[in-house]
Parts: sequence; structure tokens; C-alpha cells
Amino acid sequence: MTREEITKIRQDAELLITSAKSLPELEQIRIKLLGRKGELTLILRGLSSLPIDARKEIGFLANQTKEQLSVLLESRKVEFEKELETAAAEERIDVTLPGRQLWKGTKHPITQTMNEILEIFMGMGFQEELGPEIETEWYNYDALNFPPDHPARDMIACFQLGNGYLLRSHTSPVQIRVMEKKKPPVRIVAPGRCFRPDAFDASHSPVFYQVEGLYVDEGVSMADLKGTLEVFCKEMFGEKTKARFSPSYFPFTEPSAEVAISCVVCGGSGCKTCKSSGWLEILGSGMVNPKVLENVGYDSVKYTGFAFGMGIERVAMIKYGIDDIRLFYDNDLRFLEQF
Repeated sequence: MTREEITKIRQDAELLITSAKSLPELEQIRIKLLGRKGELTLILRGLSSLPIDARKEIGFLANQTKEQLSVLLESRKVEFEKELETAAAEERIDVTLPGRQLWKGTKHPITQTMNEILEIFMGMGFQEELGPEIETEWYNYDALNFPPDHPARDMIACFQLGNGYLLRSHTSPVQIRVMEKKKPPVRIVAPGRCFRPDAFDASHSPVFYQVEGLYVDEGVSMADLKGTLEVFCKEMFGEKTKARFSPSYFPFTEPSAEVAISCVVCGGSGCKTCKSSGWLEILGSGMVNPKVLENVGYDSVKYTGFAFGMGIERVAMIKYGIDDIRLFYDNDLRFLEQF
């Protein structure tokens, strides 16, 4: 062992100590240098094998280096401990502070209402079907017995996109798409977003949600339609709810009927909500027009069917006593958090 070798050990050790990144790393360096089998410890233990003159010189240098490195190690250790104390103080938790309650999101009331409607009809054997929001004249009008330039098209006006495409104004096109691909029996419900050029006011929205229902098979009658919708009304609004069917007109059904339920506020006795009539209109329905069945290749003599459609916002407004459809779209958490 020479003076130069000890100097080299000291220089390398100083570099390792100053570049250490943590206390565990610093401890490994200490063990490597000053541990029981460390480099300087082995040098000091081997002094007895050296000549007397070399023993004094090497021993002095080794002990001097050991002391210097020990001081440097201790200094770095203090620095790390101070850093840890500072970090701990900054991250300290004040247990006296009140707890923070995590905000829990919920489904939008329209989504909740739509899911409840679907659950009721799926429980009666209906299957959910979806369709595109961008449609053609054929699916939105022609196949549903809305002849070109017929005034009935004003009932469900739409946004034209050009080149024969439009934004669907109801979910009835899903009926046509399903019947084109599937032979009877067909029993479906079709929820989705619809678009109409209506003013955005308390009872209308240019964008709204609708659920359409269809059942086609042999021997389907108006009695089946009434029974199905009466069950729905009771499941949706309560066992005491009554349903009333009134004659109406839709090009794709014949005969057609508007369905109203006994007012959920006054129970039918008359109030401001039902305009003292005791009834609230909720949906349109009817027996599928034979022309619609023929447009999809069905035998209109062999098969009959019924269809119905309702606005999901309308159902939600009645169910929860909401008097302005715009509340669903204002994104006001004070309103949405109630559901």
C-alpha cells in the first residue's frame, strides 16, 4: 500500500459522499469505506505486515483519511436529515382540520329516466335497439308514410343537412331499420337523441330525447297496446295512476291515440299543473299503419303491430314535478344534485 493509493481512495470516497442522493446510499458508502471489511479498515489491519518506516507513514495517512471521511460522512448525514425534516413539516397533516368529503357524481336525470323507462319495457320482453342520428328522407319520412310535400311533415319538422340527409326528428326510423333486417315477431324499444327546429322555451327544446316502442306479430291488437301502456304508466308513476286513450292522428299508425295519465300532483281532481283537467298527456301511440309494414316487406294481412313514442324530458318533468325543460340543459349543479 502506497501514499498515492491512499490518496486515490480518499479522492474517490469524497466524490461518492458528495454525490450521494439519500441516507441509505450514504450508509452503503460508509460501510464500503469504514465497515468491518471496508477499504480503510483493511488497510489499518494490514499495517503489521509492513516495514516499520512504511508502517508509520501509511498508518498516519490511513488514520487521517479515516477521520476526514468520517467528518464528511457525518456532515452529509446531517444535511439529509434536515431535508427530511423540512419535507415532513411541509407535508404534515393537521388532524384538527375538518375532513374533506369527496364529491360523488350521479347520472343526469334524463339518463336516469331513460334507464327506468327501458327497464320497464325490457321487463315486458322488449329489446333495446339504436340507430343513427343522421338519417335520410326515406327512413325519417317516406317509409313512415309521410309522403313528400305532405303537410303531416310539419308535425315533426327536421334540420336538413343537404344531399338527402337530415338530423332525425324522432326515433321512429329505428323501427324501419330493424324491420328491414328482421322478420316478425319484432318487439323493440329505441331510445335516442332527436332534433327539431323548435324554439328553446319552457316546454320545447331543439335537442331532446325520445323512446320509441314497436311490437309486430300475428294477432297483435289495440288491446295489447292498451294493456302494455297501462302497465308502463303504473310502473313509472305509481300503482294508482290511471291511463286515458284519446283519438289522434299520426301518419305511421292507424288508428292512433294520445295517452294521458291522471295528474301526479292532484290525483285527477284538477290543479294548476294539469290545467284543472285532471290529466297530463304523456305519449302518442297507435296500431302500425299497413303501408308502413308493406314498406319493409311485411305481409300487412298476416301481421299487425302497435307503436308508441314518448319524450323522455316530458316523462321526467311529470315524474319529478319540473315545470321548465331548460333546467335539464343549464348544467346547474344545484338542480342536478337533487337526482
